[in-house]
Amino acid sequence: MITSALEEIYLAGGCLWGVQEFVRHLPGVVHTEAGRANGDPGREKGGYNGYAECVKVGFDPRVVSVRQLVGFLFEIIDPESLDSQGPDTGRKYRTGVYSEDDFHLEEARAIIADQAKSRSIVVEVVALSSYEKSAPEHQDRLARYPEEKCHIPRQVLHRYKEL
Repeated sequence: MITSALEEIYLAGGCLWGVQEFVRHLPGVVHTEAGRANGDPGREKGGYNGYAECVKVGFDPRVVSVRQLVGFLFEIIDPESLDSQGPDTGRKYRTGVYSEDDFHLEEARAIIADQAKSRSIVVEVVALSSYEKSAPEHQDRLARYPEEKCHIPRQVLHRYKEL
């Protein structure tokens, strides 16, 4: 039997609750974890300085590519909105793709460059410099509390749930 190592990428699309709920149902996604990327791990007034709320995505590259994952991200974000998604505003709600793998970043940049031909895209694509897992109450939040509000419309949020 041929096996492939799982790969990881970090996707930011506003509030991490909805992003995690959407992404965990995608084909090829094996696990997700809510967290914070690319900020100063030093706490500042009960928060984190400069981080982006994100979802760590473990995926099988034989089933889903980085380009496909970024395409899926575009289904749930407004890629022209700087530092906000839906009602959530602030730098921590920016959109982005982060990875420790240069190939992942190249693939993400390619799909974003294609999208940018027709509009002004503000999704950042940069190397992962830091990551911290969110507290347990933020993990799989919408799966545990489906009545919680989310910036992603319900019909979009669960588009891939039955696959």
